[in-house]
Amino acid sequence: MKIQDILDALDRITGGRLVKAPRDLSGNNPFVVTKSSGIPGKAVTELPGLVWGDPEAEVTRAAVMMTLTESAIELAAASGVNCLVAHHPVADGTNSGGVPIRHYMDLYGLNIIELHEAFHGLHPGIAWLHGHRAVEVDIRCGGLAGNILYVGEALPEVQTLGDLLGRLRRLMDMEREEACVREERRFRGCDDLFEASTTAAPAIVVGSPADRVRKVLHIFPHTGFTPDHLECVFGRHPDADTLLASISHLHAGNALIERARELGLRVLCGNSHALEIFENGVPLARALAMILPQLEIRLFRDRMVSYPLDAFGGEAIQEYGKEIAHRHLVRETVPCGL
Repeated sequence: MKIQDILDALDRITGGRLVKAPRDLSGNNPFVVTKSSGIPGKAVTELPGLVWGDPEAEVTRAAVMMTLTESAIELAAASGVNCLVAHHPVADGTNSGGVPIRHYMDLYGLNIIELHEAFHGLHPGIAWLHGHRAVEVDIRCGGLAGNILYVGEALPEVQTLGDLLGRLRRLMDMEREEACVREERRFRGCDDLFEASTTAAPAIVVGSPADRVRKVLHIFPHTGFTPDHLECVFGRHPDADTLLASISHLHAGNALIERARELGLRVLCGNSHALEIFENGVPLARALAMILPQLEIRLFRDRMVSYPLDAFGGEAIQEYGKEIAHRHLVRETVPCGL
C-alpha cells in the first residue's frame, strides 16, 4: 500500500477533483481555491491532494481528521500513523506548530493530504442527519466559493422542530457525550468545565418544539451567508418554513435571525463545527475502507475543553505558572514619554 493508492482512491471518491498536474494550479481546477479575509500574508490556497510527502511512500496506518494540529502530528507519530487525510486546508506553520511543515513532517516521516471544497457537495449525509432530503444544493451561493446552501424537504419521520432536535441528539450520541463531561467534572472536582460539542449543542432559536417542519433552508453561516442571500433564496422558495444553520451557529443579535423572523421563518441551530468529524469524517473514512479494505484507518477527533485558570492542571503546574509570570513576564508600567 502506497500513498498513491490513497490518492487514487480519493480521486475516485471526489470524481476526479484532486490536483494532478501543474496545469491544475492555473485556474483549471475549480477546487483549488484561495481563501482570504484581506489580512496581509494570511491567505491560504486549498490544494486537494498531497500537500506534503512522497506518493511512493509505503503506508503503515492512515488517519482521517478535520484539522491538522501539532497534537494530531504528535499522536500520528506516536501511534504509527504516517498518512494524515485532513478535511480542512493546511497552511504552512499554522497547522504545524508554528514551524515549517517540511521540518515537522520530515522529522516523523508523515504524509499530508487535504480535500475540503473538493469533498463538499458529494454526499447528502449532512442533510440526512438534519432530517431532510436536499432537493437543491448550491456550493457557491451568491457566487461565493464555499458558501453552501441546501434546500430540503423534511423526512417523513421529522414532523416538528422537536423531532429534528431529538434526531440529532440520537445520531450524535449526545447522551453519552454529556455523560463524559459530567464524569470529567466529577473526576477533576470542577463543575465549571465545558466541552465544545456539548456546550454548542443544537437548539431552537426562533419557534417551539411543536412547530411543524416541511421545507428547510439549510445554511452554514461561517461560509459568508448573509441576510441578502437569505432574502434572495426565500424569494425562490417562499414555501420554506425553517432556517436551519449548522457547522456554525447563529447567536443572539445576528442579523440573519432578525431577517428570518421578518420572513416568517423558524430558526434552528443544528450540529456545530465540533461535530463535523461525524458528518464528513466518518463517511470519508468508510469510503476509503471500502476501496482499500487492507488499509488500517483511524479517526482523529478534536476535543476542546475549557477550565477556569485556577482549576487547570495540578498544584505544581499552577505554581510554575505563577512563578514564571511573576519573575519573567509581568513588568512595571513605564509612564509614556520616559
